[in-house]
Amino acid sequence: EVQLQASGGGLVQAGGSLRLSCTASGFTFDDNTIGWFRQAPGRQREGVSCISSSNGVTHYADSVKGRFTISRDDAKNTVYLQMNSLKPEDTAVYYCATDIVPCGITWGHEYLYWGQGTLVTVSS
Repeated sequence: EVQLQASGGGLVQAGGSLRLSCTASGFTFDDNTIGWFRQAPGRQREGVSCISSSNGVTHYADSVKGRFTISRDDAKNTVYLQMNSLKPEDTAVYYCATDIVPCGITWGHEYLYWGQGTLVTVSS
């Protein structure tokens, strides 16, 4: 059974940092692309970042470029999203997802497997 566990969310002041983790099980981790998505209240889910399988290609939404960094540790079956210089508009529930798909910034419909989400709240 494929399982994804997202963690690391919390409350932080604007300008602060958080590191989200997505720990996976139930599949061959290094075969899959991992994507991070977020959904703010009243808004559509949006792609934030992704990292591909073997060659570690990464992509970022324009809104987070230069502030967020995605990385993966295949030995720990974990993908990280380091979020720096956080802004109130980054407030959302963050989800990780996985599938054998190309890495790109999308709405996420191509991903079959999703974690439960972790809440990030950035206060002004």
